[in-house]
Amino acid sequence: MTPRATVIGATALLACAVLAGGSAAAQDSRLILFKGAGADFCLGREAMGQPGPVLEAYGVRERSETIFNLYGAFRNAKIPIIGVVQGRAIGLGCALAALCDITIASEKARFQLPEMSHRIMPTIAMSALVDRVPRKAATYLVYSTQEIDAQKALAFGLVSNVVPANDLDATVAALVEHLKKTPLAAVLAVKEFARSAFSMSTQAANDFARNLHATVNSFSGMRA
Repeated sequence: MTPRATVIGATALLACAVLAGGSAAAQDSRLILFKGAGADFCLGREAMGQPGPVLEAYGVRERSETIFNLYGAFRNAKIPIIGVVQGRAIGLGCALAALCDITIASEKARFQLPEMSHRIMPTIAMSALVDRVPRKAATYLVYSTQEIDAQKALAFGLVSNVVPANDLDATVAALVEHLKKTPLAAVLAVKEFARSAFSMSTQAANDFARNLHATVNSFSGMRA
């Protein structure tokens, strides 16, 4: 199996894991914690070794569906996904960091979309950013291919908070403990609202908020 096939296979498994974690909300799960196992968050194509054979358009589209399905799994998970970025988030890693509902980054974290420097037109990665970062931030990342630090990622909207490297685990643990004490109905409702409201018209978002607010806050489980 080629290195590229290995990574794509791992991506498909990751999508399944995220979907499984989201469906576990019925068993009182309140969040998915998403982090890298080593010094870096995710190196994307940089970890894939030599490129595989060039495919025709339909083959490329079929292969890219795995990535789009992964993005969809992040967006459609019923519970919030907390990303923890401790090192580099490159290519796919940068996209996944953006897709998390909350992303906590170490001050040592670095972010990059290097595809254009490899002669790859990166609309797949850009599709992960369209509802996450402003247009100028996205086009800068794509066209420049420059690596940015955690503070600039915060300014761009890629991450939610930047903390000293030594405080990363404690900061995440405190957030997890807070969410564990939050009524499950509220956790699910906020994710449901956030998934759709920011792409709605103001009136539609207000109507959605009004109905969801009345439904959830009158639920007995909110007072348990």
